Amino acid sequence: MPVNHQSSEKPTALIALADGQLFYGKGFGATGTTVAELVFNTAMTGYQEIMTDPSYAGQVVTFTFPHIGNVGVTPEDDETADPVAAGLVVKWDPTEPSNWRATEDLVGWLAKRGRIGVGGIDTRRLTRAIRQQGAPHVAIAHDPEGKFDIEGLVRQAREWKGLVGLDLAKDVTCAQSYTWNEMRWAWPEGHARREGPGLRVVAIDYGAKRNILRCLASAGCDVTVLPASATAEDVLALNPEGVFLSNGPGDPAATGAYAVPMIQGVLAADLPVFGICLGHQMLALALGAKTIKMNHGHHGANHPVKDLTTGKVEITSMNHGFAVDSQTLPAGVAETHVSLFDGSNCGIAIEDRPVFSVQYHPEASPGPQDSYYLFERFAEAMRARRAA
Repeated sequence: MPVNHQSSEKPTALIALADGQLFYGKGFGATGTTVAELVFNTAMTGYQEIMTDPSYAGQVVTFTFPHIGNVGVTPEDDETADPVAAGLVVKWDPTEPSNWRATEDLVGWLAKRGRIGVGGIDTRRLTRAIRQQGAPHVAIAHDPEGKFDIEGLVRQAREWKGLVGLDLAKDVTCAQSYTWNEMRWAWPEGHARREGPGLRVVAIDYGAKRNILRCLASAGCDVTVLPASATAEDVLALNPEGVFLSNGPGDPAATGAYAVPMIQGVLAADLPVFGICLGHQMLALALGAKTIKMNHGHHGANHPVKDLTTGKVEITSMNHGFAVDSQTLPAGVAETHVSLFDGSNCGIAIEDRPVFSVQYHPEASPGPQDSYYLFERFAEAMRARRAA
């Protein structure tokens, strides 16, 4: 088995890939073993938002940027109540935080939440392995004594079934409905609350990030969040003016077993619909298209996307391992956005109807805010329908 030693110190963590490659490092955070899919993320900021993004359920994140942990953590930056990513891998061990907003360090934060961290890894080499073989299945272990069952860890990685066919939205969705009025962060007030009547939006939670809900509130929406299992009858009973389909983890085809009938019922009611990430894939499936598993996916905050309707290029945040197969889009559904990295589909819209979705994350958190206009477009569609 190829072995990678990064230090003369006794390693306290091990990453075992399903093909037998071993990466030794220094463990921090929780102890134990985790089996998951391994991906890499190229973002230079926002590690806390990434770790708490429900779309990372079932995945260990390798950060290509070396300075991870240097600004600590703060509850304000959580995208959900607890970390959802299975673990993280970094080049340099986290240092003491140096930021006025920090309330805790990354190491303690991970330990309290049962997530393993591995430092001292050649992340360039690990990233090449991910690119070459696709997002591999891995077992990561942290033992302060440095005792590892190498064969057992490799076997666990090989036996893990992976994300294909796995519905993870049911694991990260909300348990019951709730309303949301917190808006985007702004200096100096922070997260203000939206007041007064607004546009009635039902958001389906497949693993929704908080900043998506904040963007909807900032665009003038009264947001009611429903669990992923909500039916069309549940949605329409709230008399919404628009329906939002959130991001989330897992195989869209598996989640689509119950999500597609709901979306088709909403489409039949002729309401404005806006989807992001998994919500984009759910909408495509409801319209008759198909999704495919990508080699290593798109994970980062610097992905260029071209808007085919305007010719404009946006720099976007992305986090997805599945994609809509644009070759399967039916008549009447236009491809609106494409990735300039690999040409994969990044947006669709029904022609002559206010129904659209994008693969990337216009709410950023972390990342650039080039695409916030999409929330305003959704709000404008609802206002136009109200005025008609």
